Amino acid sequence: MTKKKIVLIGGGGHCRSIIDVIEKEDRFEIAGIVDVKEKIGSKVLGYDIIGSDEDIEALSKQFEYFFITFGQGKSNDFRVKTFYLLKSIGVKLPVICSPFAHVSKHALVGEGTAVMHGCIINAGAKVGVNCILNTQSLIEHDVEIGDHCHISTKSAINGFVRIGDNVFAGSSSVFADRISICNNTVLGAGTVIPKSISEAGIYVGNPARKIS
Repeated sequence: MTKKKIVLIGGGGHCRSIIDVIEKEDRFEIAGIVDVKEKIGSKVLGYDIIGSDEDIEALSKQFEYFFITFGQGKSNDFRVKTFYLLKSIGVKLPVICSPFAHVSKHALVGEGTAVMHGCIINAGAKVGVNCILNTQSLIEHDVEIGDHCHISTKSAINGFVRIGDNVFAGSSSVFADRISICNNTVLGAGTVIPKSISEAGIYVGNPARKIS
């Protein structure tokens, strides 16, 4: 069966990880990568950089599937903006899911979301659009995660947790069960969150404390 071709947006480190998942999943053929103009003609893991952001609309007339392959960085704004740009021009944004992840058939995962190697998403969980569920992250039963979130490596989100939009959870962060996290919250690596957070900001430590 002929595989669908897909264009990747962003050629950095996260792109390399997504390429590995796409190759293992074996559903799509990578048509090329979009990055800055200066890198056009170079390669990422053997795949050509075929255009810049200015070329996305033209590429959408040639290719049906696109996927955002840059991380959050210092701000999530560009990921969100790129997602809605792709939606506005009518391309398809699949879920990219590692065959080494476990996603319950009773869970829901939104379009444009990446489920990386070793991730576990248990029954009743709901994950929004354009999220990154990174390597070995645990999304327990009945968790709800909003749109445009990044749950970093080895984070553990326990049962019935509610996470808003644009939330970043650093590596090895731990969420107590049945708490809620408001929109636009950043949780540093190793943060332990024993109770709900209702004020946006940056939190670190055990227990979590607001620093900004």
